[in-house]
Amino acid sequence: MAKDKYVYFFGAGTAEGDGTLKELLGGKGAGLAEMTKIGLPVPAGFTVTTKVCDLYYKSGRKYPDGLKEEVAKHVAKLEKVSGKKLGDPKDPLLVSVRSGAAVSMPGMMETILNLGLTDASVAGLAKKTGNRRFALDGYRRFIMMYGSTGMGIEREIFDIAFQTLKESKTRKRLNINPEIKVADTDVNEAELDELIATFKAIYKKHIKKDFPQDPMEQLWGSIGAVFGSWMADKAVTYRKVENIKGAVGTAVNIVQMVFGNKGDTSGTGVCFTRDPNNGDNIFYGDYLVNAQGEDVVAGIRTPIKLSDFEAKDPKAYKQLMAVRKKLETHYKEMQDLEFTVEEGVLYMLQCRTGKRSPGAAFKIAVDMVNEKLITKEQAIGRIKSTDIEGIFYPTIDKSQAKNLKDNFIVQGIDAVPGAACGRVYFNAADAEKAAARKENVILVRKETSPEDVGGMHAAQGILTATGGKTSHAAVVARGWGKCCIVGCEKLSIDYLTKEFSANGITVKEGDFLTLDGTSGNVYKGELKLVKPELPEAYNTLMGWVDKIRRLKVRTNADTPQDALIARNLGAEGIGLCRTEHMFFETEARILAIREMIIADDVTKRKLALNKLLPFQTEDFRGIFKAMDGLPVTIRLIDPPLHEFVPHDEDGQKALAKAVNVSYETVKHRVEQLHEANPMLGHRGCRLTITYPEILDMQVTAIIKAACDVTKKGGKVLPEIMIPLVMDAKELKQLSDRTHEVADKIIKEADVKLSYMVGTMIEIPRAAVLANEIAEVAEFFSFGTNDLTQMTLGISRDDAGRFLPDYVDEKKAGVFKADPFQSLDQEGVGLLVKMGIEKGRSVRNKLKVGVCGEHGGDLVSVKFFHRAGMDYVSSSPFRVPISRLAAAQAVIEDANAVKKAAAKQPTAKKSLAKSAVADKKAIAVKPVTKAAAKSAAKAAAKPAAKAAAKPAAKAAAKPAAKAAAKPAAKAAAKPAAKAAAKPAAKAAAKPAAKPAAKPKTGKTK
Repeated sequence: MAKDKYVYFFGAGTAEGDGTLKELLGGKGAGLAEMTKIGLPVPAGFTVTTKVCDLYYKSGRKYPDGLKEEVAKHVAKLEKVSGKKLGDPKDPLLVSVRSGAAVSMPGMMETILNLGLTDASVAGLAKKTGNRRFALDGYRRFIMMYGSTGMGIEREIFDIAFQTLKESKTRKRLNINPEIKVADTDVNEAELDELIATFKAIYKKHIKKDFPQDPMEQLWGSIGAVFGSWMADKAVTYRKVENIKGAVGTAVNIVQMVFGNKGDTSGTGVCFTRDPNNGDNIFYGDYLVNAQGEDVVAGIRTPIKLSDFEAKDPKAYKQLMAVRKKLETHYKEMQDLEFTVEEGVLYMLQCRTGKRSPGAAFKIAVDMVNEKLITKEQAIGRIKSTDIEGIFYPTIDKSQAKNLKDNFIVQGIDAVPGAACGRVYFNAADAEKAAARKENVILVRKETSPEDVGGMHAAQGILTATGGKTSHAAVVARGWGKCCIVGCEKLSIDYLTKEFSANGITVKEGDFLTLDGTSGNVYKGELKLVKPELPEAYNTLMGWVDKIRRLKVRTNADTPQDALIARNLGAEGIGLCRTEHMFFETEARILAIREMIIADDVTKRKLALNKLLPFQTEDFRGIFKAMDGLPVTIRLIDPPLHEFVPHDEDGQKALAKAVNVSYETVKHRVEQLHEANPMLGHRGCRLTITYPEILDMQVTAIIKAACDVTKKGGKVLPEIMIPLVMDAKELKQLSDRTHEVADKIIKEADVKLSYMVGTMIEIPRAAVLANEIAEVAEFFSFGTNDLTQMTLGISRDDAGRFLPDYVDEKKAGVFKADPFQSLDQEGVGLLVKMGIEKGRSVRNKLKVGVCGEHGGDLVSVKFFHRAGMDYVSSSPFRVPISRLAAAQAVIEDANAVKKAAAKQPTAKKSLAKSAVADKKAIAVKPVTKAAAKSAAKAAAKPAAKAAAKPAAKAAAKPAAKAAAKPAAKAAAKPAAKAAAKPAAKAAAKPAAKPAAKPKTGKTK
């Protein structure tokens, strides 16, 4: 068995690794190896792999056998290439020890510079360079970094000692004005000698032994420090926040030191090959003369701009410009570079993909397509959902950094990004009144409920003391694109005095408050906000997205205003219109619904419902007009009735007076409505089974509004959706009644109007019996919010207390992500695929969509694409994310096919002809269909057998199937029977129902 290789060398124009070994060598190590191979000036060194870090932790912080010998061998190799020796008292080799994970984690792990300096070698360095101050400065830096980073001494102890020396000695010697800061470069040799002695004393006091004079001891202490920093709190938190999964550890890079602090012809810099703020194709960065790399990052001195660097050292700048061009052309991506100039000679220390603002992400991607560096498909693949989210929300003006620090109150959970500022109000009614006075409002609640919808809609931002990212406040706010912070547990809210306090600060009703939904920070006062402008590149790239994707994208919208916003963001219909939200819009509406609930017989209920009818009709009329012929799926009443009634004594007395009944009657009715578990109680279709007159009113309002718009020349495509169905008999009863009411209205109106009646699949039993339900339903819409709750047996609103432990890899690690944010594909996803398969076994072209929060999650949308859905529906401001995800799914499927087929030599010709690989085809038609056709031809099997394979599975392996089964399996894995055999079932069951046609009612 071959021995594992733990160390990879680079230098003298050659490298054992390259840029493809990012997972093994880490981003920094792979970048150094790749830059060496393409001929850039990189100091020699070697990389200890991420695998060693993984083994280090798995074996109780012990190094694997053979590592120390392998490192010693590579140290000798580095000494030979450099012509210097580690610890040599005459001409010492000095090295840096840096971390480097596969995924960039800037500032989260440790770096140690100038390793190899000792009492003996510092004298040799001084003599060799002819610059004793430079050598001493390097030694004091090393002792401080090794002591703090390597041995855990608080960095502040060294900083205080250094500051004390500068104030007591340097300031007096140079007679520096007290208002002027003493620079590190002002410290002379004698003072550095004294400082080094002080630092050594600090080291001995805390570590109980002298500072190590053996360079190999220093090296192993530094390697251990870098590995230790992988599990430091800040690194763990960063990986959690950035959702970095699967990384096994950090690599360690040991690199020959080059010095930017040798004088005015030396320096260090950090730069980006393009402007990371706006994406402009200009060289962007900072340069610090006579400094080491840590000085730029630490902000100890003010750097100069790259344009000033050009004037100062045109020769070095010209070298850097050549490197910039070479790296962008090589990586075909904007790069973040670190470099050092040593006495006029340029050295590259790092290159990695540069982080950028959302606006810059779009501009850079589009510009690189126009520059023919990348394809449109590659550009689409580079955009993240966070880029789209961030491009729409207002943000706090970061130029007011002092205000941010001075006004900070508390931090909660960042539920919806962006920023908002306004006056604080503690209940929905006050918030609405303030908004009517044209005030900007921040609604502060312990938690929110449907009764707060009016105030939430009126508010610019929402702050709650409880809840998580999928709580009511978060879901509703996200749908409206409103900044929202939830789970702010340090908030102490007093509704009686109308004030809250946190961390010793009290905020009263009417005070100004600013929320930063991106960070979760809450600030007192009215801070300046900046509204982002959509860059032209956004529209260009999203145009490419729409040509590639197969999935349609609808929106969840309850008002004409929301519908128009969603259309402007690219929505192709409404996938969920929640009728109950309309009940809270005015006092007259909420009174009518409450009157209906309190009514003790059918006649009284109908009278109350008749008061609601014109309101609902007008709402639907507005939505139909806004969507202008696009499909609109309207869900009939879903929440339990107890959510619509007041639960406080004053509210109940007011209701009793308004509807002319006794307080006791109202109180008794409210008590009757109480349920131990309302989520599984009397709600959804169960309400309309019990009270069919509610269904009659809502269907009447929908169809009447549709007829009105049709008569005026408008186009309407209503889809009536019955929620919480668990059985076909249940659905049939309500579907028949819906058709009866609708057809009668259409006949009386004397118009031609098509409509459909379908159901939500949100109960596991409905997914299991989907074939029976599809006998009645003309379409399915998966309500994945409730389907997730019922499948997992977890209440979404209560999950925040324990679910983080289920996602945390260091704890239970049950889920890869919050299942209410990103679909649980192994459990809930299996039910989704089962429901589609069973439904289409009865109706082979059954229209299937999803309307839960998952319809706006990038990963979930890709799953729905591969499951064979027709559309996804998301909140208006997530529509662009859904569009992007749908296109990326097509591109990823195509790439999987290419990758699998490329492994088989005989598949190359087939691949060349495949529609998946053809750029024109990918831009015009769905990949899945083209790929399935290619697969059928390549396999040359009977049509029935080809049809029997799931559509998405077929899509995943066109050319590969022609070549060999192994490649097909590799390509098919993501699809995993996604489309659920529709064509096969249709072939096997000639008698199965054809695709549902919209119901048409008309009179002659």
